[in-house]
Amino acid sequence: MQDILINWTPQETRVAVVENGAVQDLHIERALERGLVGNIYQGKVARVLPGMQSAFIDIGLERAAFLHVADLHAGYGTGNGGARDRGADASGNVPQPPIERLVFEGQALTVQVIKDPIGTKGARLSTQVSIAGRMLVHLPQDNHIGISQKIGSPELREQLRQRMVALVGKPEEGGGGGFILRTNAEEASDTELADDIDYLRKTWAAIRERAYASPPGTLLHQDLTLAERVLRDLTVDDTQAIRIDSRLQYEHLLAFGNAYTPGAVGKLVHYQGERPIFDLCNIDEEIRRALARRVDLKSGGYLIIDQTEALTTVDVNTGGFVGARNFDDTIFKTNLEAAGAIARQLRLRNLGGIIIVDFIDMTREDHQAAVLAEFRKQLARDRTRTTVSGFTQLGLVEMTRKRTRESLAHLLCEPCPTCEGRGQVKTARSVCYDILREVLREARQFDPKEFRVVASASVVEMLLDEESQYLAGLSEFIGKPISLSVEPSANPENYDIVLL
Repeated sequence: MQDILINWTPQETRVAVVENGAVQDLHIERALERGLVGNIYQGKVARVLPGMQSAFIDIGLERAAFLHVADLHAGYGTGNGGARDRGADASGNVPQPPIERLVFEGQALTVQVIKDPIGTKGARLSTQVSIAGRMLVHLPQDNHIGISQKIGSPELREQLRQRMVALVGKPEEGGGGGFILRTNAEEASDTELADDIDYLRKTWAAIRERAYASPPGTLLHQDLTLAERVLRDLTVDDTQAIRIDSRLQYEHLLAFGNAYTPGAVGKLVHYQGERPIFDLCNIDEEIRRALARRVDLKSGGYLIIDQTEALTTVDVNTGGFVGARNFDDTIFKTNLEAAGAIARQLRLRNLGGIIIVDFIDMTREDHQAAVLAEFRKQLARDRTRTTVSGFTQLGLVEMTRKRTRESLAHLLCEPCPTCEGRGQVKTARSVCYDILREVLREARQFDPKEFRVVASASVVEMLLDEESQYLAGLSEFIGKPISLSVEPSANPENYDIVLL
């Protein structure tokens, strides 16, 4: 059975998927690092630039956003000469009308961000809205059914297309809107697809309703938060409970679940225990281990995991394991245990791209086949798509794992300035959040007059500046003052909390 633990704070959401007491998957999202891509706004055309075939759109941000004519949906037109009045040229192609004939200053447009602002450039927009679901992408302004190019044979693709046509229905029968099947919909049941269709259509209906009643510059739809994606993407039949330690977020998820994912609502639980929720399964310790190169196996063997720009390598070693009757059996048992541990580490660390696994050399072909079969069996539990090749002539196993988000190390750590990038330390923000959690933990056990945090200059500076509101909020919550002191020679990751 599976449990999902959600640790929520205003600055960060952390999610751990736990099976049989062991952490299988980790997800982290920070409020300051959420982008705008996917957000849908009610915008207003501020300026049309015929020379650039583009327009600046006011969507309520600091800088006006940018809309190119190529990103205008065919349905946008302004009357005579609009998109629907175009004629085909001699070769049968329908020419793109100039942008000044499609939009005008002051016009209200529903737009979606397709590229975040960078430097002095505003966000890039499109009027061709798409909304991602668990298994489908909804194209509310189109009516066609698309299939991911990565989904198997032409026969399977056509079969999926026919199933979708039956589920979506014809426009005149209450259907409408196009859909693209994502790669993970390959083995989905009709019930799962129907639930996703219903969720996406409800989302689009709510967006349209808000658009009609909202002034320009209004955010109509934001991509789901990590906590909301837990209900949509991570909850499965085997999920026993979804525990969250915030009453506010618990109530929000109840409302969201009742509207969009009713099957997951009954599994939501508000955790009110004295211990921090991640202490229940020692998850902070698991995160620490997942940032280390070395992973110890229960048998005494160990893994060495190195992540580079080009690929990730995993080296398996016997270490102190001498439990088997002969050396061949020792190697075989170590490799079998390593197969499960590697699959779990790939999920925990969210490692993607090319991965090379160097199992300990095995002389027997039946041992190689058994280890490879066990490795594939363990990888089958992964939600992210993986492909595994057999052993190469050098005895290596080559595999790929789809990149879906930043790896855990890239999210939590940065290159160490002391060793010129040869190692990694936690970012100042990560240390700040560790300190805030540790102060809260100490406040539940002790009753001092004051907490004094002694840390490096970069950490103290961030607590006084960017994280000051969270530090003040924590001080108010525990009812104790929190003072800061700089230790000039302190390692960026080291800190002390003194009880006064």
